[in-house]
Amino acid sequence: MSEPAAGQPGARRGRKHIVPDAGSGPVARFACALLDLKREAGDPSYDRMRTELGAAASKSALSAATRGRSAPSWPTTWEFVRSLAVTGLGRDEETVRREWLARWEEAAEGQSADPAWGGDSADGASSADQPGAGDWMSSAGEPVPAPEPPSAAAPEPPPDADPAMPAPAAAPAQTAAPEPAAAPAPAAVSGPSAVPAPAAAKTRRWGSIVVAATVLVVLGLVAAVVVLATPSSRDKEAAAPHYPLPGDASGFGGDGLPGDVTFPDGAKARYGQTFTKIWRLKNTGSVPWRSRYLQVAGGTTVLCPSPPRVPVPDAEPGQLVEVSVPVTPTGTGVCHVLWKMVDERGALVFPDRTGIFYQVTVTVE
Repeated sequence: MSEPAAGQPGARRGRKHIVPDAGSGPVARFACALLDLKREAGDPSYDRMRTELGAAASKSALSAATRGRSAPSWPTTWEFVRSLAVTGLGRDEETVRREWLARWEEAAEGQSADPAWGGDSADGASSADQPGAGDWMSSAGEPVPAPEPPSAAAPEPPPDADPAMPAPAAAPAQTAAPEPAAAPAPAAVSGPSAVPAPAAAKTRRWGSIVVAATVLVVLGLVAAVVVLATPSSRDKEAAAPHYPLPGDASGFGGDGLPGDVTFPDGAKARYGQTFTKIWRLKNTGSVPWRSRYLQVAGGTTVLCPSPPRVPVPDAEPGQLVEVSVPVTPTGTGVCHVLWKMVDERGALVFPDRTGIFYQVTVTVE
């Protein structure tokens, strides 16, 4: 069902979208083409594109793609176009992909070749918003060196003193009053095991110093062992794999079998009734798959909730595996959810791939 036109009851309110000037460059021309496609599909709101048509991108990213300030990324472009042209207008997906990929590449190349383009992001952030060197200056400005203490040998003459005049002599130090002589200490008892009192105190003091030094050395050795045994953040980063791995690849289906085992695109599901979506994937590379998962990457997850991550069976190169996910629809409409392969840490295994998805129509019948 299309949305009501402006001025009719139920029409959308909000700021009017400013249409970029198509003659100002390839990026603006590409944004105008996206807006033309949106109007052709009935001009749905960005919320409808996400919730009903299954665009796996944020509302702000979809809106920024039509401003003409900078070319959107290809994943954002594809979600914008796929939800309108494929899901909304029912066109052939592969044909639409080829056509819009060529348009997007032309806009991206034109943007990089335009010397007037300032590199603004979709959110409008600029380098002026970034902290500069002045943010690290103290409130007192440049550091001022501390004044050196005056010499104790002799006072310096005042600045206006005549250098020919001798400096005034220092005042003689006050003579301290003599203290009364202390009474003589009683003589220590002599004997074969007797130790003079000052020597015994000195021995105890040296013993305490040796014990304290030994404790410090032991603590230092323990700290060094702990530091050497604990991997640093740089070691952890070096140990983490960098994807995609050389030779790693995947295929949707294979060996003459389709990728959709159950509920192919356009199939119907019943409201409130759990269905199980099963994909067939093939390890088409030379890297064995171990501890991998399919993880939700966007789409109508509110309409069709499911586990956020499901395991991918381990697979040797050339092996086919099946991955299943249970889904329980909570409303009616088009359910489109995108999934991508990750490792056990959640890192994308194929960061440049758009992933796989399921698309069903949820009804009450």
